[in-house]
Amino acid sequence: MLHVSSLPSPHGVGDLGQEAYEFVEFLQEAGQTYWQILPLGPTDPAQGNSPYLSSSAFACNPLFVSVGLLEEEGLLEKGDLGAGPSFSEGRAEYEAAIAYKERLLEKAWRNFRRGRTPWQWEAFLEENAFWLEDYCLFRVLKRRFALEPWYRWPEEFRRRKPDALKRAKEELREELEREAFFQYLFFRQWHALRHRCKDRGIQIIGDIPIYVTLDSADVWAHPEIFRLGPDGRPEAVAGVPPDYFSRTGQRWGNPLYRWEVLKEGRYWWWLERIEHNLRLFDLLRLDHFRGFVAYWEIPSSERSARRGRWVRGPGEDFFLELQRRFPSLPFIAEDLGVITPDVRELMARFDLPGMKVLQFAFGDDFPLSPYLPHNYPRNSVAYTGTHDNNTLVGWFTEEATGKERERLFRYLGREPSADELPWELIRLLMASVADCVIVPAQDLLGLGSEARMNRPASRKGNWRWRLKRGALSKDLALRLRDLAETYGRI
Repeated sequence: MLHVSSLPSPHGVGDLGQEAYEFVEFLQEAGQTYWQILPLGPTDPAQGNSPYLSSSAFACNPLFVSVGLLEEEGLLEKGDLGAGPSFSEGRAEYEAAIAYKERLLEKAWRNFRRGRTPWQWEAFLEENAFWLEDYCLFRVLKRRFALEPWYRWPEEFRRRKPDALKRAKEELREELEREAFFQYLFFRQWHALRHRCKDRGIQIIGDIPIYVTLDSADVWAHPEIFRLGPDGRPEAVAGVPPDYFSRTGQRWGNPLYRWEVLKEGRYWWWLERIEHNLRLFDLLRLDHFRGFVAYWEIPSSERSARRGRWVRGPGEDFFLELQRRFPSLPFIAEDLGVITPDVRELMARFDLPGMKVLQFAFGDDFPLSPYLPHNYPRNSVAYTGTHDNNTLVGWFTEEATGKERERLFRYLGREPSADELPWELIRLLMASVADCVIVPAQDLLGLGSEARMNRPASRKGNWRWRLKRGALSKDLALRLRDLAETYGRI
């Protein structure tokens, strides 16, 4: 597991350039067949740069466009890249990278307009018209209205009056085309990288957040499928009750779906979303899977998640529709948190693999914990930790209780040091019957809590960790490959 933002890059944040291709070569050398990433949507420093708080469920992040590749193909001139700031290694510098890349992408756009228009440009516009036009208009109007959220725009635009939208499209045509061009650059570079993955026998696991952000192109363009009041604000919002990550629960603030409206239309928006993502990825992790069975509804007036209630979701009817469109159901169910029998029944009904996170295995339910390897079903995906967990070293040294450590040592039959622990636990998962094992890059490298990707319920300092160039060495690849071969995972 390694998000694109965490790849090495000389330009402040990971991108789809040379270092991404080198990572694919590492995976092949290490005998690995899956690369799992986080959502690829546009991020915003005002939202903490979270990939789970994006302005679109369909668009991708232009920040990940490799300006190095643009220089190689002539959309940027030699020397253009040298005028930027000096970025540090090991940490994503979103704000500085945005300022640097916006200037370069703008120049690439001007150069593109002066050249001969390739057929791929027109094909891209046609294939993605169902979401691209609304997204580009949303982005351009936000700039026009001083970055105000869409529900504070003038009424004719907030309510999408046809005359107002037609006028805006005519007046802002060049800006709209520029936004579409930035998406075109990403999708072109992404598909080239994915083609390399296919050549190397590597499949990419994408991630679909169950909810979308209130101030997004999706909610603005399709308010009828979200639970909004007359003013465009949510009647109730999403979240989860108190759990492992937060004693007060988490109030995410996303608008909830009008599942009854979606059902009447046979879930068309969701089907379009899934189909679009399957053009980008081979498998999809369905975030917060239990929300499809029952979701935590929090009145919008409440400032915390404590006073919510469970409300039944679309359940089997929704997945029957997915099965009709996507018979293989290429999904991983993120089944963490408060999981009830009806969630398990739905997963069994459609033979969906769930997630087994080893860090959760040594609590008071030991040795009966479903997260202990001897209790895994074959149809599961086992993780040392997720993007929301601490690293293994961080968990062991800072979070695990004395009892948890005792149980861990008892389970292993020895007492490894903090430095030895990650590979002991990676071996444990590799030896399990789980069909698939996913290991965050931080755990391969034995890094501490300084390399943690996200702290749920906190918006500061997250999503910043980056791999340093050369950290994934040949020796590390051979060590990982040896484990994969030993346990029949090649």
